[in-house]
Amino acid sequence: MELITLKSSRELDCMRKAGRITAAARKLAGELVAPGVTTLEIDTAVRKFIESQGGKPSFLGYGGFTGSACVSVNDVVIHGIPSKKVVLKEGDIVSVDVGAYVDGFHGDCAATFYCGKVSDEAKRLVEVTEQSFWEAMKFARAGQRVSDISHAVQQYVEKHGYSVVRDFVGHGVGAKLHEAPEVPNYGPAGHGARLMPGMTIAVEPMVCVGGWQVKVLKDGWTTVTADGSLAAHYENTILITDGDPEILTTCD
Repeated sequence: MELITLKSSRELDCMRKAGRITAAARKLAGELVAPGVTTLEIDTAVRKFIESQGGKPSFLGYGGFTGSACVSVNDVVIHGIPSKKVVLKEGDIVSVDVGAYVDGFHGDCAATFYCGKVSDEAKRLVEVTEQSFWEAMKFARAGQRVSDISHAVQQYVEKHGYSVVRDFVGHGVGAKLHEAPEVPNYGPAGHGARLMPGMTIAVEPMVCVGGWQVKVLKDGWTTVTADGSLAAHYENTILITDGDPEILTTCD
């Protein structure tokens, strides 16, 4: 079993820097979402920005991934490969997942953005997805267990009539992009590793209008809802402290 790493104060300073750059890249991507823009254009802007800040895109080349960001449109849940063939149109919802590797550590975050005017259903889905993250944050405290976070996400999402993806999960973040522990978005409370100060984890609800089942397309990356329903994604890297959790992927 992979050990959970607790970060030192020096390592956390590095992670805060990586997190700020990652969050700024996410913000930039969101500002670029508009009708007529390609997902490759968003990806290129993200890469250039991260590199201009002295970082490297965490996803570029990761497991063979060809983009610097995952740009996922409508029924694509995660891992959308940036392409000049994918042109955004009015009413789309666009999830952008970005990571930056800076001074030996990663930041990882995602959000779902509106392309022009979207349907009420799409808007509600995006709002519920983001709020489920904040509901989970209430349990991201020393002494709680990982599945307390998981349960909070599932409970909030299902209360609003949506479903949470089960095939992909949140995770620890640090010197590696994916570290222990895994952080599912579903399951009963009171299980998994106990949260401790110095733990850094990515909490990332992935929420579907329809069923939670997904399928991976032939490219080996693009993950879509099995029933073709809309999906949304929201993520931040957070630090467990002696008190309230600290969001590391913030540029405020």
